[in-house]
Amino acid sequence: MGRTDLRSVLAERPVVLDGGLATLLEQHGHDLSSHLWSARLLRDDPRAIEAAHREFFAAGAEVATTASYQVSFEGFGAAGVGRDEVEALLRRGVELAAAARDAVAPGGWVAASVGPYGAVLADGSEYRGDYGLDVAGLRAFHRPRLDVLATTVGAGAEVLAVETIPCLAEVEAVLAELDGSGVPAWLSLSAADGRTRAGEPLEEAFAMAADVSEVIAVGVNCTTPADAGAAVPQAGTYGPAVVYPNSGQSWNAVTRSWEGASAFDADEVSAWVSAGARLVGGCCRVGTDDIASLRATLDA
Repeated sequence: MGRTDLRSVLAERPVVLDGGLATLLEQHGHDLSSHLWSARLLRDDPRAIEAAHREFFAAGAEVATTASYQVSFEGFGAAGVGRDEVEALLRRGVELAAAARDAVAPGGWVAASVGPYGAVLADGSEYRGDYGLDVAGLRAFHRPRLDVLATTVGAGAEVLAVETIPCLAEVEAVLAELDGSGVPAWLSLSAADGRTRAGEPLEEAFAMAADVSEVIAVGVNCTTPADAGAAVPQAGTYGPAVVYPNSGQSWNAVTRSWEGASAFDADEVSAWVSAGARLVGGCCRVGTDDIASLRATLDA
């Protein structure tokens, strides 16, 4: 089965994203406690990442989001990894996801993950947005990685997943880099109570993205299911919405662990779709069973 343009498909129907890649890797016994998180396995155990992508595709996902969220020149540089190898790891993430896609879901898509500046800090700041960097500084951080990942679009990946962005300054920075590039991307923020994690109006971010033709969808991820559902109608007024909440549990950046009980309910997807969601899945602590249930709900 051939692959059709993702933007065109979103005009016709919802598309199922995968769940939490790190969640699945941890379930399989991999230690992700370092500041490199699941990105460490791109270097140390790439087969484990491909196997996890295969599991999500087998569960019903149509899109694999690569393991590059935590990959940065700064983060791996602190671990003694040179720039050439970091570039190779970014490309490897796409190659692994594409191999899984081609083996299990040949009509599916690969989204190359672009995580926020807070990911390199590994201190939970992507859930606060208190960076202390201006737009120029954030553009300088994102540009080298975006340049590499942009070359994979059309060569394994179909879209960039710019995700878990917590503040308008970083939204502005990423959009400035995407504008005019011709590289399709979705933009997804971490949010709470209708606002960015930095406390700014969430709708302002969606409006900014509406002016950039490269952006194929806007929305939220790694927020609670309740906050995600509340954000979809806002995002949906600007075009296709992307929504992939976490389980509703809270992340303790000190102990580097999740706390509380899951509130992810695949049945809520119908309401999200009615409000404009077209890319729908899960983030941290959302596993293959959740994605299978979500797919069944959409199919029904």
